[in-house]
Amino acid sequence: MRRAGIVVFLTTMVLGVFLGPCQQGFARQRKGRLLYMTLSAGFKHASVAPSEAIVKEIGERSGLFDTTVTQDVGAFTAENLKKYDVVMFYTSGELPFTEAEKTAFIDFVKSGHGFVGVHSATDTLYMWRDYLELIGGYFNDHPWSQQVTVDVVDPSDPIVSFLGKSFQVDDEIYQIADFQYRTSHVLLRLDPNSVNLHKPGVHYRFYGWPLAWTRRDGKGRVFYTALGHHRAIWETQWYQQLLLNGIKYAMGRMK
Repeated sequence: MRRAGIVVFLTTMVLGVFLGPCQQGFARQRKGRLLYMTLSAGFKHASVAPSEAIVKEIGERSGLFDTTVTQDVGAFTAENLKKYDVVMFYTSGELPFTEAEKTAFIDFVKSGHGFVGVHSATDTLYMWRDYLELIGGYFNDHPWSQQVTVDVVDPSDPIVSFLGKSFQVDDEIYQIADFQYRTSHVLLRLDPNSVNLHKPGVHYRFYGWPLAWTRRDGKGRVFYTALGHHRAIWETQWYQQLLLNGIKYAMGRMK
C-alpha cells in the first residue's frame, strides 16, 4: 500500500510538472470576447455593415476572440461589460450614452481592458472629454480621398512591422485635431509628399497627419486607426491583419 501511494504521488508530481505549464498556457490563451459597437449617430459609412461580418470572421479565423455586434448603448453597463475583454467602435456622432453608461465604459478600459477605434470612431462623442483622453484625438476634415503613401513610423512595433517602412493605399484620409501626442505612440502617418497640401481644408499641425496609434488609459490599452473608409480596404488581407494585431494589443496579447 505504501509503495502504491508513492507511485501515485510521483505520478501526480510528474504530471504536474508537464501539464502545469500547458494548463497555464491554455489559460493565457483562452478565447477572448469583443463587443463591437457600430451605432452611427452622425454620418453612417457604407463600410459599417460589411465590417461587422469581417470582424467576426477575423476573430473566428484567428481563434483569438468571439464578437458580439451591437448598436445599443444599453449594452454598456458594468455588469454586461464583465463579459468582454475589448470594446471596439466604428461609430459617429454623439452616441446617447447615459452618465452611468459612460462611467461603466471608461472604468472598463481603465481597469485593464482594451479599446479599439476604427476610422470615424474619432468623429464620435466630441462633447465628452474622457472620450478624447481615451481615443487620443478628434476628426477634423478629410481633404484627400485618393491613393496616398503611408509611412510606418515605428517599423519595430509588432502591430505594424509586417507593413515594411511604407505602403500605398487608396482611402479617405482624416486630419486629427486635439491630438494627444504626448501620450500616444504613433504607428502610421501620412507622407505629406504624396498629397496636395494646398487643397482647401488642409490643416498644418506640428505632429503631421497621424493615421494609427496606441495609447494607455489607466491600466487599459487603446489602438486606433483612421484608415478604413472604403469597404475595399476592409476586404484586404493587410488591413485585416492590422486590425487583428490592434485587437491583440488591446487584449494584452501583444507587447
